[in-house]
Amino acid sequence: MKIRFDEERCTGHGRCYALAPELFDADDMGHCLVLAEDVPSGFEEKARIAVDTCPEGALSLEDS
Repeated sequence: MKIRFDEERCTGHGRCYALAPELFDADDMGHCLVLAEDVPSGFEEKARIAVDTCPEGALSLEDS
């Protein structure tokens, strides 16, 4: 499973890194930084929750 991030859609709500700090962080402006494009085993549910709660739809998942 891979995380896809659309940088242009992100406005920095911070839900992704608040819900899954193992997978996401914030840049200096508070926008998303993907720490692990390939979702590590055991973190699939956290990745799904972060993707599903992004208000801008800036995150998506794709099967690898």
